[in-house]
Amino acid sequence: MGVARTSGDYAQQMAALLPPGPAWDREFQPQIRALLQALAPELARLDARALQLLSESFLDTFHETLTDWEREVGLPDECLGTSGTVGERKAMVRSRLIDLGGQTPAFYVQLAARAGYPNAWVQELRTPRFGSSRFGRARFGTWAAQHMWILHSGGRLPGGLRFGVGVWGERFGAMPGNALVCLIRRAAPAHTLEFVNFE
Repeated sequence: MGVARTSGDYAQQMAALLPPGPAWDREFQPQIRALLQALAPELARLDARALQLLSESFLDTFHETLTDWEREVGLPDECLGTSGTVGERKAMVRSRLIDLGGQTPAFYVQLAARAGYPNAWVQELRTPRFGSSRFGRARFGTWAAQHMWILHSGGRLPGGLRFGVGVWGERFGAMPGNALVCLIRRAAPAHTLEFVNFE
């Protein structure tokens, strides 16, 4: 990326660029050198800020322009809300810019893992077809299941209220997996009918 020049570098460079002659001589005009010494810190500051601006344009080194990056990629996410730490917010920006998406079961498993469900798996429902179906087989399928699939969460996240856990007066029925449902439904192909099973 480069290294910013110091104020000493700028003072030396400006002194070297002065025209020859007695009007610019250090011995006869000491105030010229004092003026150059006074200007050098500001030039060094501008140089450092220009390098910082370059670093803000790369995904690995941005920091000050985080809110600008978030606005450009459509964050905060309507499914996940706002993330707490700066590192999490940067990771969300990077994933929005780098992720390609997909329609394979592995993509949805990866999406669930990022949402906090590392043991998720996808079950694709099948339709009965000649030559590939047998009577008596479990989950034989129906024609209505042609474009259905189920994401099994592999266990629920801690939180949410249910019988035996909540106390009187607390809101009942809140579920911590609403973010996962939102993510899956948003990413699912339009012709499919998806279900999320919280085990």
